[in-house]
Amino acid sequence: MDWPAYSPDLNPIEHVWYMLGRRIAARQPPPTCRPKLRRALLDEWCNIPQDQIDNLILSMPRRCKACIASSGRHTPY
Repeated sequence: MDWPAYSPDLNPIEHVWYMLGRRIAARQPPPTCRPKLRRALLDEWCNIPQDQIDNLILSMPRRCKACIASSGRHTPY
């Protein structure tokens, strides 16, 4: 599939980074230095449920079809 100029980002890892960022932002207290941030990232990475990753992978055909159908413009994803 050619990459349409106005397509949403269909790269699955971007969605995983978003999940990870939300998890880090929700931490109380937030990490205050680089070593604590590194530890928090590793902890949260390991705690992302596998079913969320699986659902993301399984959604990719629907995402691609939606992007094609919208001619690369806005999709609900």
